[in-house]
Amino acid sequence: MQPFGHTVTDTEIRALFSAARGWEARYKELIKLAKQLPPLADADKTEANAIHGCESQAWLLSKQDEEGCWQLHCDSDARIVKGLMAVVLAALNNKTAPEIQAFDIEAYFSELQLFNHLSPSRGNGLRAVVSAIKQSCQP
Repeated sequence: MQPFGHTVTDTEIRALFSAARGWEARYKELIKLAKQLPPLADADKTEANAIHGCESQAWLLSKQDEEGCWQLHCDSDARIVKGLMAVVLAALNNKTAPEIQAFDIEAYFSELQLFNHLSPSRGNGLRAVVSAIKQSCQP
């Protein structure tokens, strides 16, 4: 279950965002990433899959594969949130539980220069997404 149809890594995201000059360019990249992330099936948009702490509606599916890596798929009804989710998935998808637990998402988003442009509620929502992923992928 690769949400992009292929693996997009945090290294590729870092390169994409370091090449983007200014917030407007980063925002456009988030929108492009949101469009690449396929929607969840309506049947998966359930309370059991809901991510709480996000102002918009958001959902997470997580499944561990035979190698012990987690396959993650997120969706949201808000385009910018979906783009932020794509950035999170690039960093955390197809990783083991210890790798997911150890990943410093705050440093990642600081490096991408995203947190300083997000409203406090959107930043908290993003942290809720990461928290939901870490909770669902316990070792």
